[in-house]
Amino acid sequence: MPDSYRRQHAVSFARAAGAYERGRPPYPAAAIDWLLPDGARRVLDLGAGTGKLTRLLAARGLAVTAVEPLAEMREHLNRSVPGVPALAGTAEQIPLPGASVDAVLVAQAWHWVDLPAAVPEVARVLADGGWLGLLWNVRDEREDWVARLGEITRRREGPHASSRRISENPAVGPPFGPVERRDVTWVHHLTPAALTDMIASRSYVITLPASERAEMFAEVEDLLRSHPVLVGGHEIALPYVTRCSRAQLGG
Repeated sequence: MPDSYRRQHAVSFARAAGAYERGRPPYPAAAIDWLLPDGARRVLDLGAGTGKLTRLLAARGLAVTAVEPLAEMREHLNRSVPGVPALAGTAEQIPLPGASVDAVLVAQAWHWVDLPAAVPEVARVLADGGWLGLLWNVRDEREDWVARLGEITRRREGPHASSRRISENPAVGPPFGPVERRDVTWVHHLTPAALTDMIASRSYVITLPASERAEMFAEVEDLLRSHPVLVGGHEIALPYVTRCSRAQLGG
């Protein structure tokens, strides 16, 4: 995506941190199992947002540090994962000493980074032989109602559509070795209100003109009221594919 678009949209989450926390899904244990190298203890959650991944890493007893550029997102992270260091920083400027972590995980954020600056900076903070792990939750549109939801949102995506292509084959490059890929399928259970928050937390939705946002949410509400799988339900089963990639420093 163009640099100007990336910068504008990356900071837009500050305006929807609450919706992000309420609506965004967690990550499946199988994905984290695959991304974390054996014996890893010190883990950096880079671009941590409101701590969706941070809390899962902390629950494993790992020594986790979260780095997130937006103060509004860090406020939610501090409330949800008290005691975990939550530092201001970016992938291009990580506020940690060299060789200080065994793994760097980046959830739902690698498409926002400036690769020429971020890759050597991630390599700097990793110990020898450490791993970079990338993951994205992508709605599984093999389910009819999910495909219809995708049709509604994609009409407003613009350049953000490139993030799906990046998640399929993310670039890393030297000094990292080859990128390995794995998909994990799972189902997230949420309320209709949380589904609406999930959509509202997307950067391309946050930045829409008010009239277009209202039009889009009217279509989402119509889908919730009319689709036979969804009508009258208090809980929605939303299928996901978590796209995982990993690369070893010097591998």
